[in-house]
Amino acid sequence: MEKKKDRLIRGTAMNGKVRAFAVRTTELVDELRRRHDMYPTATAALGRTVTAAAIMGAMLKGQEKLAIMVKGNGPIGQITAESNALGEVRGYVSNPHVHLPSNSLGKLDVAGAVGTEGFIDISKDLGMKEPYRGSVPIVSGELGEDFTYYFAISEQTPAAVGLGVLVETDNSVRVAGGFIIQLLPGLTDEEITEIEHAVGAMPSVTAVLDQGLEPEEMLHLLLPDAVVLDELEISFVCQCSRERIEETLVSLGQHELEQLIEEDDQAEVICHYCNEAYVFNKDELQVILDQAKS
Repeated sequence: MEKKKDRLIRGTAMNGKVRAFAVRTTELVDELRRRHDMYPTATAALGRTVTAAAIMGAMLKGQEKLAIMVKGNGPIGQITAESNALGEVRGYVSNPHVHLPSNSLGKLDVAGAVGTEGFIDISKDLGMKEPYRGSVPIVSGELGEDFTYYFAISEQTPAAVGLGVLVETDNSVRVAGGFIIQLLPGLTDEEITEIEHAVGAMPSVTAVLDQGLEPEEMLHLLLPDAVVLDELEISFVCQCSRERIEETLVSLGQHELEQLIEEDDQAEVICHYCNEAYVFNKDELQVILDQAKS
């Protein structure tokens, strides 16, 4: 399959009473799979989470950003994803080497990897003193239903959420993407029923993307009268840098830094989000120690 750029479409339908987002995240999810050496079920779980994060990031403005933490009782451990209003997304899982037998539908067993008990915590940095925080229990572990529940309970906005990742036999990501439709006040019961039927009748997100359809075509399958407002490029971006890692080392304090210099002669710090390794030799650590002392 030819590689297509990851992009998100934002639109409205039913005279502005529905907000709709559809996104392709294939390259983003494959980049994370490669960086973290992820097995297929772990790829699907992180892929669904970063897809939701990409869409929720597009709901923000300016410098606002958000973090999602899925804390289930499954073998994958915690899933962490971060995104912002610019379409920049990153994420990781505690245990990337999780792959389970297919579930009863013959699909990757995401719920088995995530677990069916636990919480989804979402914090949004909206430029206020304190971030906005919302937390809901995991209801299925499949993640699409869990994010639907989050919108209903934490944001009091009924929503339909579809998320999907299709993994090739060589573990690479064939397609990934999703949609979120938010129902705003003013919809009639008939209109809500119409949307529910359309969501129920649509093939899976991965089937739609695997046919080569674009995000706006996915949107029109769900909402024939959807009006596309704009689009956003989605990409993997990690905010880590050598300077930031230095600041982290300074914060370790004098005693820990002295131990590192005496015992190891160097320090290697690996970023959770992108798996890049930053190595500091003895002389560099000495400079950081001097900073910590001042």
